[in-house]
Amino acid sequence: MTQMSQDEIISNTKTVLQGLEALRVEHVSIMNGISEVQKDEKSDILRKNIENIELGLSEAQVMMALTSHLQNIEAEKQKLKTQVRRLHQENAWLRDELANTQQKFQASEQLVAQLEEEKKHLEFMASVKKYDDNQEQDESCEKARTDPVVELFPDEENEDRNNMSPTPPSQFANQTSGYEIPARLRTLHNLVIQYASQGRYEVAVPLCKQALEDLEKTSGHDHPDVATMLNILALVYRDQNKYKEAANLLNDALSIRGKTLGENHPAVAATLNNLAVLYGKRGKYKDAEPLCKRALEIREKVLGKDHPDVAKQLNNLALLCQNQGKYDEVEKYYQRALDIYEAKLGPDDPNVAKTKNNLAGCYLKQGRYAEAEILYKQVLTRAHEREFGAIDSKNKPIWQLG
Repeated sequence: MTQMSQDEIISNTKTVLQGLEALRVEHVSIMNGISEVQKDEKSDILRKNIENIELGLSEAQVMMALTSHLQNIEAEKQKLKTQVRRLHQENAWLRDELANTQQKFQASEQLVAQLEEEKKHLEFMASVKKYDDNQEQDESCEKARTDPVVELFPDEENEDRNNMSPTPPSQFANQTSGYEIPARLRTLHNLVIQYASQGRYEVAVPLCKQALEDLEKTSGHDHPDVATMLNILALVYRDQNKYKEAANLLNDALSIRGKTLGENHPAVAATLNNLAVLYGKRGKYKDAEPLCKRALEIREKVLGKDHPDVAKQLNNLALLCQNQGKYDEVEKYYQRALDIYEAKLGPDDPNVAKTKNNLAGCYLKQGRYAEAEILYKQVLTRAHEREFGAIDSKNKPIWQLG
């Protein structure tokens, strides 16, 4: 006989259980129907058969219970294997970082020893010259080193260019043709996000900065890996509400992606979108709108006008216009996004309900309450049907109750 799989054993056991149960019922029925005259010999045989059948049923039930237990053990085993692989990956990253840190620590110790010697030499020279009248020269040098004007009034051109809103680097991995984000950076991204979610920025920020420094040394500044690392660090700064620092990083990443991937690449569009979102958070809606439109143009060109990512961009653009009171454009953008989501993802996709809610909110701001009510009822009815089934007199959505 060929070896049966676990599923085949379970199926056959269930079949045997059904057969034995039917056979037991049949024997009991026959035994009850035997007359008193025939009862002695035949009833003994039937009674033994029933006992054997019940024994078989018990054994089959034990087999089913054992199989269920083994399946639970196997599922737990697979779960533990997954955790082990993840921990192994994280440990590999941490071992690499530890080795790099140890090397840098040794180099720093050597540098500290050298600086200590230079400090002793300078202290000696200062003790020799302490009577020299050179205070004016010292004050001039000190002023040149700490000119407050440079710090308090930065270059306005740089200030205008460096504004950002972060995007998860994993989003660029699927869109960056010809470039794949290394597994090491993916692992680092997961670690940084975990630290940031716990509020451990004192760990996340140095970790990002050290990795960025290493990448720039090994690959050069104008490399997609560096741009990815800039995005990761920008995420951390965003979480700390350090928008200016995050803006500097994302603007640098945008420049690198434009050079290495092309100005019409989806990753560039995503970065432009993030800049627009950041402007929106700071209330600069007029500055954000052209960036958002440029991102939409790139997505339509690369992905097609009916792609879900285009709908996502339309939602962002509609929100920016809504904050400026451009309700005609808002309705146009939301309606187009809604058409794309329904056609490509289906009427039950969460984005459909979200976009309908957004459009209804736009109607409310204009005092168009009847149109808003229709959309809200559509959302509630669809949600009710998914959760509780078709609507009838006994199964009504919440807006029909009362």
